[in-house]
Amino acid sequence: MSIQVNNVTKLYGTQKALNNVSFEIGTNEIVGFLGPNGAGKSTMMKILTCYIPATEGTSKVCGFNTNDETVEVRKQIGYLPEHNPLYLDMYVKEFLEFVGGLYQIKNSKARVKEMIEATGLQVEQNKKIGALSKGYRQRVGLAQAMIHDPKVLIMDEPTTGLDPNQLEEIRELIKKLGKQKTVMLSTHIMQEVEAVCDRVIIINNGTIVANDTTQTLQQNTTKQIITVEFDKPVKRHDLLTLKGVEDAILAENNTWKIIADLEQDTRKELFNYAVKNNIGILTLNKEEQKLEDVFKQLTKK
Repeated sequence: MSIQVNNVTKLYGTQKALNNVSFEIGTNEIVGFLGPNGAGKSTMMKILTCYIPATEGTSKVCGFNTNDETVEVRKQIGYLPEHNPLYLDMYVKEFLEFVGGLYQIKNSKARVKEMIEATGLQVEQNKKIGALSKGYRQRVGLAQAMIHDPKVLIMDEPTTGLDPNQLEEIRELIKKLGKQKTVMLSTHIMQEVEAVCDRVIIINNGTIVANDTTQTLQQNTTKQIITVEFDKPVKRHDLLTLKGVEDAILAENNTWKIIADLEQDTRKELFNYAVKNNIGILTLNKEEQKLEDVFKQLTKK
């Protein structure tokens, strides 16, 4: 296993940021580490990268303990934090050569050239980092995280600030890296997780609430979503009285999103309600459960 986390708890004073967290990530696996703001994602990543110690429990990267073997752990890891720390007065190429020197990389200039091409920085390589857009700064951060050819990549919001074309390029790069390295990434973009990740770990209030493939999570849900369009206004209170309906959200005009128990045939309930109240149903569609819906169900307060 590339990453092993066993019963990790982290306290900030009396606040429990992580509560008895355990999981494993295998070699050449891309795992999405998801959770709402304040759930403990960044704290877990900081523990794995030796920025902060755990209060209780143990974590290992490539067999090295993050508490006792911090230098060895850092050799194995490439880290892109949420707030990308860069020297804004340095030129892109100069900065990457500087980072390569810190890692004592042999033939550093050739490696820098390789990273510039891999992250699409060719046009910007002779500019100062401070003059780059947020998207290109993110690419520089990604290049520095990979320059020493680590076995494990840990990335916190790696595609922040990228336009749709850049987003697609970086996703392809992450998928390519996943064939050679272990990748753990945090993001709020569910489409990104579905596009690149082999597995998803969801954390909420410092506790793991899901750990499975996206496909399995979507299939194992206990909720269904039905979109129904009526031909006249209806009251939310009336919809909530129907058997199996747990929530009703007005999408637009007279179109409602109905969240219901999967074991109930709520479509029949909606039809009977419409007939009883002389209301026409223009469209009624049972949607496939999306990862975003699963995420909301698992992290809703």
